[in-house]
Amino acid sequence: MSLKSQLEDPGEGQGAGAHMISTARVPADKPVRIAFSLDNASDDTPPEDAIPLEFPELEQHLQPLPPCHDSPESMEVFKQHCQIAEEYHEVKKEIALLEERKKELLAKLDQAEKEKLDAAQLAREFEALTEENRTLQLAQSQCVEQLEKLRIQYQKRQGPS
Repeated sequence: MSLKSQLEDPGEGQGAGAHMISTARVPADKPVRIAFSLDNASDDTPPEDAIPLEFPELEQHLQPLPPCHDSPESMEVFKQHCQIAEEYHEVKKEIALLEERKKELLAKLDQAEKEKLDAAQLAREFEALTEENRTLQLAQSQCVEQLEKLRIQYQKRQGPS
């Protein structure tokens, strides 16, 4: 018999207002999920405002303690603790997503910096090659001039004969 049905079905020989709760022990290392509502719903579908009694993603010492069902104040504190646990879970998820995004952005930044360094290196190489090209063109034109002068001298020597 489920806890919900134990809470809703008073059982034989008990008054309509009495509720029987099982005292069966569950090992501490086994997660237990129990949902309850303050409404007296008779169907087996969990209500939309059911409050989970355990949050698997939450450290054990931060888990909400089960409330005293006879105390409205205890129930309210428990609900607040559960809401805080849910918010904590959402914040942790958001932090994880933001950390992942940060990793992606840092990788893109590293890539951009590498490309920037590569572009700067290519620009330096281009400048050096342009200067070398200019120097070689100057040397080539000087060699062409010198060759032309040598031809003229050679022709002058060969001419009178």
